[in-house]
Amino acid sequence: MLRVALVGCGRIAKTHFEALDALRKEGLAELVSTCDVVPGKGDYTDMRRMLSEVESDLVVLCTPSGVHPAQAVLAARAGRHVLTEKPFGCRVADCEEAIAAADQAGVHLLVVKQNRFNPSVLLLRKAFEAGRFGRIYMILSNVLWSRPQEYYDQARWRGTWEFDGGCLSNQAAHYVDMVQWFGGAVDSVEAAASTQRARIEAEDTISVSIRFRSGAIGSINATVLTYNKNFEGSLTILGERGTVRLSGVAMNSVEHWEFADANPMDDEIEQARTNPPSVYGHGHLPYYRHVLDVLAGRAEGLCTAREGLKTVKIIQAAYASAESRWQQGWQRK
Repeated sequence: MLRVALVGCGRIAKTHFEALDALRKEGLAELVSTCDVVPGKGDYTDMRRMLSEVESDLVVLCTPSGVHPAQAVLAARAGRHVLTEKPFGCRVADCEEAIAAADQAGVHLLVVKQNRFNPSVLLLRKAFEAGRFGRIYMILSNVLWSRPQEYYDQARWRGTWEFDGGCLSNQAAHYVDMVQWFGGAVDSVEAAASTQRARIEAEDTISVSIRFRSGAIGSINATVLTYNKNFEGSLTILGERGTVRLSGVAMNSVEHWEFADANPMDDEIEQARTNPPSVYGHGHLPYYRHVLDVLAGRAEGLCTAREGLKTVKIIQAAYASAESRWQQGWQRK
């Protein structure tokens, strides 16, 4: 039984609790302790005390993004493996410090990227790795979601530069990962952002353009201003021999699948379509199974901290580009 301690009992923790409970019933993992700064929400209010008093193998961080790296350092130095929610952090330098601490302690430091385990994404990746697209020309992602002001007012850290960032860093982090995962090494990042309605420090709407080393172009459009409800979480790949679009609210549906040559995997499209109850999808449980394999030495980590760092670098570059444009007076007056 893998002994798991979880820090941060807020919005996303429920999804982790459900996945861990399923693993407990299979005799694979157990939740041994929880921690939250709000008294009564967890077993502890101090992470250091929990680490010193409770034996655990893995510490899961479901806290505000800006504190992930520092908490990862604490857990790593206590000899625990670490699993942190997305994004890995808000600043590249902080993430690099956490990676160094995990390396020194000889522990695994992993980042939650559950959408990589969506059936639709797994099928797309299968086609990609089989070379069915040929040369990739363009990768497009839209994250058109809705977050009312009440969402931000529930927790003061939301929408702040120190602990969260805006819709790109928070809501669209998984989609940044998707575009990078299929696009590869990045040459340049440009962005235009604005804060039009949400009363927050960071942006509520952004458009990002990425040029990959291969010459392919990536595009990410994200907003939390979609009227009334979450509308789309999509990924489209355009290649010389194929076009695929995953849509739905969380890349859960195969909307378009077309390649120059037929392949037996084309018969798997219907099984790859899912209808998750929320934008979190169904990927946390299979992701935890992958983590168990990694910690047991049965698999290489698909979502390591170094992989998660790639997302943070793109987000940081996008924010720097958007700020540069703002300072040059390109913003709407």
